Amino acid sequence: MDELTLVLVALDAPMAEAWHALAATRPGLVVHEGSITDVDADAVVSPANSFGFMGGGIDAVYARWFPGISGQVRAASGADRGHELPVGEAVIVPTGVPRPAWLVSAPTMRQPGERLPADGAAARAAAAAVLRLWRDGALPDGRRVHDAVRTIALPGLGTGVGGLAPTVCAQQVGAALHEVFGPA
Repeated sequence: MDELTLVLVALDAPMAEAWHALAATRPGLVVHEGSITDVDADAVVSPANSFGFMGGGIDAVYARWFPGISGQVRAASGADRGHELPVGEAVIVPTGVPRPAWLVSAPTMRQPGERLPADGAAARAAAAAVLRLWRDGALPDGRRVHDAVRTIALPGLGTGVGGLAPTVCAQQVGAALHEVFGPA
């Protein structure tokens, strides 16, 4: 993880407190209190649904910020052809703007608007998918993701529409970091 800065984004005090507790345990984590649109990052994470519909929560913000992004996510995941992107997998698509140049879609729920189980397993699966994509994945042009993406802005996974507690989200993101990159 030496080459990656993960910016943990919080819009409210409970999420900020949970992110700060996680950031205190690992290098390479930065907490941003405010809008994800104010973060200078190479990529932003969409804790989407498996079908790439981006009408609610932070996905609605992305849909306004990056016109046409839902169609790109749906095409990259195969959702436009009747497939779906399962929780625990991720795709990366260009945003059409210089910064952030990329959006990583990592579903936390299958259907739009689902409430997540309180254990946060979906947040862990989504976070691990983002981290594996960064470490091992390729961009649509064939370059390795980690060669082009050095900073990723990560909102609370499942803490909005999904109803997951911020502390559980942060614990599960920490578990995903340990799973993909090993101990701090």
